[in-house]
Amino acid sequence: MDKDFIQEMHEKLLAEKARVEAELLSIGTRDPHNPENFNTQFMDVGTSEDDSALEATLYNDELSQEQALEDLLRDINSALARIEKGDYGICKYCKKEIGEKRLRARPEAGACVDCKQKFTIA
Repeated sequence: MDKDFIQEMHEKLLAEKARVEAELLSIGTRDPHNPENFNTQFMDVGTSEDDSALEATLYNDELSQEQALEDLLRDINSALARIEKGDYGICKYCKKEIGEKRLRARPEAGACVDCKQKFTIA
């Protein structure tokens, strides 16, 4: 892989990491026991039954959002670690190079398109 391309992806990953962490902090707090985990905060919007239903709905929505963002953050951190190790852009399954087009679309990708399709379907 071209050194300039890897540097470009590194910068994109760092920017995306900062964005994801900021979004996670907007709905919760960082887990003091595991800095890659966040804890969604339960919102208290009132005391009526309608308020309780709204609180539960909001909390449930934010839990789903938290999980998706934490998964993305783990993928980003994994990609950054692969850059540090020197094996960024190599598919974790078939060990072939991941296409530049895929990495531009999803810099945190750890699998080539063929393997991703194969293992997503299975």
